Order: sequence, then structure tokens, then C-alpha cells
Amino acid sequence: MERPSRVADAARLAGILAVVLFALGPLSAQLGIAAPLSGFLVFGIGLLAGVIAVALGVVGLVKTRAATGRPGRGSALTGLLLGLLPVVCVAVVAGPSRGHPRINDITTDPADPPAFSNPARPYPGEAFATEQRAAYPDLAPIVLSGPPSAAFVASLDAARGLGWEIVREDSTAGVIEATQTSSIFHFVDDVVIRIRQDAAGCKVDVRSKSRDGQGDMGVNAARIRAFREKLGPGAAPS
Repeated sequence: MERPSRVADAARLAGILAVVLFALGPLSAQLGIAAPLSGFLVFGIGLLAGVIAVALGVVGLVKTRAATGRPGRGSALTGLLLGLLPVVCVAVVAGPSRGHPRINDITTDPADPPAFSNPARPYPGEAFATEQRAAYPDLAPIVLSGPPSAAFVASLDAARGLGWEIVREDSTAGVIEATQTSSIFHFVDDVVIRIRQDAAGCKVDVRSKSRDGQGDMGVNAARIRAFREKLGPGAAPS
């Protein structure tokens, strides 16, 4: 009797490894066993194993087709299906975020971005600003009618309403700082809000920055838009 295809066996093993690592990455981050970036790395290795399992599965199915009479077709099919699980999941989730630039520090005022109190988080510079203007032309300072004190209270309420954790609020300086933690890998993003007097009332600027990675899949821009919408109909880009 001919021995089962080694490629088919390898596909099954790669598929099992893919599913295990794909689930283990976010689970370890959720439980605090691994740092967010480490959990994401394990997740990424799982995805890579999934791609390999799919490729080996296809080859295994060819090598174990009926004409060859070689056993192992079940292993090849198992590897293919298990490998497809992480690949399809990532494709579905990441699909809407395609095309976003590899930048992770977004603001309503690239020319004069609000500053974080932590000096370790400086604005990256004009290169980021140029890419942001091209990718997110709708982001601009938010103009509110009324005094800065009212805008400060409204901004604070909006930030809390979005579930942000307030880490600093200075009504005299017109500055609010907050963080938001992602639900899956527990990545922490920093946000700073700046309120200034303006001819039309006051101007609110927001800056949202990811602590990890190079790109953000559009998350920071979406966060600023959500804040703008939360402020209500009186909040309009200048």
C-alpha cells in the first residue's frame, strides 16, 4: 500500500497550527498573558500558517486525486479548510480598511497639532501631514458657537460618551487627554483635545495617535469623526 502524501499531512498540521495561533494571539492579549504587540505577532504567525496550509492543501489534493490512488486526501482537505479560516476572517475584517496610508498619528490640524503632555509622543512631522491631507481631507478643526468653557464641557462629555478614559482635564488651558483601548488586542491609543477661542466662537482640535505599529487601518481618523459627530449638529469642520 502506498504511503499517504507527506504534503497532505503537512497541510493538516499547518492548518491546526494556524487555527491554534490565530486564536491564541488575541486570547493571550485579552487575558494579559502577552503584551498587545506580542499577541498580535502570534496572531500574524497564525495567519501566515493559514496561508501555507491553504497552499499545501491545494497541492495535497492534487497529489491525492483519484487518478493517483494515493491516500491522504482527507488530510489535505482538512488542512485547506483549517487554513482558510484565518485567511477568510482577516480578509473580511480588513477589507474595509484597505487603501489607508501607513500613518498612525492623525489630527484635525496638521499645521499646528495639539501636543500631548508626554514629550515621548511628538508629532511625526510634515511627511505624516502630507499623507493625512491626501487620505482624510474631511478632517479639519471643529468650530463651535459659544464660549470655550461650554466647548470644554461638551468635549469632555463627548469623550466620556465614546468610552474614552480621561487621563487629564485642564479647563484653564483648554486641554483634555484620554486613551482608548481596543477590544481585541488591547492596543492603547492616545487622544488629546484642544479648545481655543475663535472669531466664530471657539475651535476644537483633536489628535489621535496609536502607541504601536506604523499604520492604523483608519482607526484614528474614524475616532476623530466619531468625536465630531458626538459633539452634535453644532460641530462643523472649519
